[in-house]
Amino acid sequence: MRPSSRPPKMTPLPKRSGCRSQPVAIIGSRVHWTHPINAADVAYLKSRSDRWPKITIPGPCALHFRGGDAAVTASAYRDVDQFWSDIVDSFTRELHALAVAGCRYVQIDETAFAKFGDPHVQSALAARGDDWSTLIDKYIAVTNRLLAAAPKEMYIGMHLCPGNRGGHWHAEGSYEEVAERLFNALAIQFYFLEYDTPRAGSFTPLRFVPKHKSVVLGLVSTKVPELEDKAALRRRFDEATKFAAVERLAVSPQCGFASLDTGNPLTVEAQTRKLALVCELARDIWGDT
Repeated sequence: MRPSSRPPKMTPLPKRSGCRSQPVAIIGSRVHWTHPINAADVAYLKSRSDRWPKITIPGPCALHFRGGDAAVTASAYRDVDQFWSDIVDSFTRELHALAVAGCRYVQIDETAFAKFGDPHVQSALAARGDDWSTLIDKYIAVTNRLLAAAPKEMYIGMHLCPGNRGGHWHAEGSYEEVAERLFNALAIQFYFLEYDTPRAGSFTPLRFVPKHKSVVLGLVSTKVPELEDKAALRRRFDEATKFAAVERLAVSPQCGFASLDTGNPLTVEAQTRKLALVCELARDIWGDT
């Protein structure tokens, strides 16, 4: 395919209350890794705590999801397969650089899988010529290539995020349509799932989680300052145990408190209260072990 100087034409999602349009990727040059991106952050954390530092990195499919083949071939590539090879190589190099820096715990922030169940997202992908179900298989294959090349001593989990920009979101919908492939075909060891609002659907997709994998339930919102009720959170957790054993579950906030440099509409005090609530809930469920 011959490169074009024009950026890809994208169909924006219909406006919904609290929903913000997703960023569109424009790829101007080939993707390549030049130096460690997060190694300095590992050193900073290790110098201030004896706990394991966790580093978060974007998902390897983020660029493609936000632009498709058209964004890849607009100016930087003639061959989409070469793009994927460059992506896997760059991410692999970063993971090994993190391992050298002493990081053993990495969280991949993957937005695509959490959005595939949204009919609006499915329609937007179809409008640009992508079948959402076919993309799932492609993204799983690419991610598995990365995981196979990652340092063997590294624990790698995946956070599924339907959007968290300044307290707003990008997509809604159950994990049901992607759950079987997400939990079984994808070679991820553990998952962070957002479950802070009804937009995520029920816990029934957890029935597909195999016994050797675990799930962290993101029950506490980082989008709003109001503090959740602990009793209500415990009831929701108990509901989840109908589909996955308690020893394979954990609890956490649903996302980070600042996906942008401006943060979310919460004060530091509100964030502290929410983190304390998560700790209290965990102690109630599992004790101090």
